[in-house]
Amino acid sequence: MTLEWEQVVVDAADPAALGRWWADALGWTVVDDSSEEFEIRPEPDRLPGLLFVRGTEDKTGKNRLHLDFRPEDRDAEVARLLARGARHTDIGQGEQPWIVLADPEGNEFCVLGPRRG
Repeated sequence: MTLEWEQVVVDAADPAALGRWWADALGWTVVDDSSEEFEIRPEPDRLPGLLFVRGTEDKTGKNRLHLDFRPEDRDAEVARLLARGARHTDIGQGEQPWIVLADPEGNEFCVLGPRRG
């Protein structure tokens, strides 16, 4: 049996608004903006994607799953994301070579530093 990773599903208070934020942050394409869900992908036929659906509960703690991104210039990317509405967040990470941010609905993600070696 073979599995293909289709998407990561993200509960959201406002799926369209959060989906548009991530589409802008990643430079991805919107492939579904129906009233029930909002899906983005790197390109229309490229997987995996992010699917934003209406959540049934408010976010109250640290996410059990988060996304990591490794840009060419960590500090420039962090500044760009902060300017678009992300914010710094502390999940107990201490001093690390990565920076933890949260999207407009509080979902944590990491912006990594350069790959070692």
